[in-house]
Amino acid sequence: MHTALLLDMIADAAPDRLALGRRAEGLTFAEMRRRAHHGAAWLEALGGRNVAFLGLNGPTLPIAVFAAGMLARPFAPLNYRLPDADLRKLVARTAPAVAIVDDDMVPRLGTCEGVTIVSRTAFEAACRVHGDCDAEFLDVDHDIAVLLFTSGTTGEPKAAILRHANLTSYVISTVEFLGSEDDEAALVSVPPYHIAGISAVLTGVYSGRRIVHLEAFTPEAWVDMAAAEGITHAMVVPTMLGRILDVLEARGESLPQLKALSYGGGRMPLPVIERALKILPHVGFANAYGLTETSSTISVLGPEDHWMAIHSDDPAARQRLGSVGRPLPSLEVEIRDPYGQVVPRGEAGEIYVRGEQVSGEYAHKKVTDADGWFATNDGGWMDADGYLYVEGRLDDVIVRGGENISPGEIEDVLREHPGVADVAVLGVHDDQWGEAVAAAVVPRGPAPSHEELAQWVKARLRSTKTPEVWDFREALPYNDTGKLLRRQLKAELNARAKAAS
Repeated sequence: MHTALLLDMIADAAPDRLALGRRAEGLTFAEMRRRAHHGAAWLEALGGRNVAFLGLNGPTLPIAVFAAGMLARPFAPLNYRLPDADLRKLVARTAPAVAIVDDDMVPRLGTCEGVTIVSRTAFEAACRVHGDCDAEFLDVDHDIAVLLFTSGTTGEPKAAILRHANLTSYVISTVEFLGSEDDEAALVSVPPYHIAGISAVLTGVYSGRRIVHLEAFTPEAWVDMAAAEGITHAMVVPTMLGRILDVLEARGESLPQLKALSYGGGRMPLPVIERALKILPHVGFANAYGLTETSSTISVLGPEDHWMAIHSDDPAARQRLGSVGRPLPSLEVEIRDPYGQVVPRGEAGEIYVRGEQVSGEYAHKKVTDADGWFATNDGGWMDADGYLYVEGRLDDVIVRGGENISPGEIEDVLREHPGVADVAVLGVHDDQWGEAVAAAVVPRGPAPSHEELAQWVKARLRSTKTPEVWDFREALPYNDTGKLLRRQLKAELNARAKAAS
């Protein structure tokens, strides 16, 4: 199935329903389709094989996504936060292409061989041409729909390939067609180059829910937009949620129209989600775990599980608040040991996933095995009832004297200390043990001593998991999608230890 068909279906079924933008000036689904048709015709005349996009969130993004889909051209959103030199290298990799670029970002790209650079203003003007514009859909179920470049924290960014069949399989298996009420609106604040930003466009359209974009996230702007536009649904990353809660508490607001809030993209500290459930008791929370290579969500911990974790006396229900829920019915998930063998429930290993939405593909490289299984490089385990627990990236595991130590459980224990606002645990070089357990701590108020924190951990976990190296700082390094930059932090601590020796 073609991604552009999602827009065609909803525009036929609910042409006059608001689809995109603010209530006072939003586009209907019929107008959204018409503009995408005109945009596709304009892009086709410019040539190229791909459609790149460099810019902030806004109504232009979904129109460009569907215009590219109508032409069966891969859509490649680019990370505008990259340094100019890296950005130019990235856009060059999309050639031959047309690049739709925010007007103020055009100078950043200079000239790039094989890439026609057009301003967002020019593209928007082409989309607003009056009259109908017919475009034939191609049978491109197995053609590339989206190219998403990884963050490149360990080298050159990889281009993850998502095909039309991957994305539409995810949408149709997780969203009810036209299942939203007329007054529902989703606030999208994750950047366009994140898989959550793309999936929000596709699922929002298929469900018939109005999409409202926040150009650039600040917690104040998020709360203001949610209140002004009657936002009912939203998705945030964990670092966003904590800051949003601070603003709501400071203002005494509760966003009564907000019905559903999903979170993902990183490990959610238990104190943050517990606080959210108390501040926003009327909101249904969902923890969505997924990857770019799986077209977004793999498993979901739904609102009922969140409610039970807070209100039930059952320890198992409480524990599940630390899980990512159960896998989607359309997917298979297995936990395997380093030799590729499936382990029993309750034992840890690497998470593998299989299903039609799973791409597991990069430019010039397919990484699924012969049976279609994709190795996520995430460590985790599954309980007896099928709830999945993610322990983190396998290459983040600390190896101390031959013992594998997961940073996540130590971080959870330290976050329970009243003097800890944020923490990251990682392994640093140690001559005796290979790696030593280190903790970078952001204090809440006066910093507790490392002796106090060490005793706190030792009383709850065995001594080998107690950090030996302590680093107190004002903030931890995160990227703009809420992922902790562990490698950057590790390099800083290793360099500091080397200088001190």
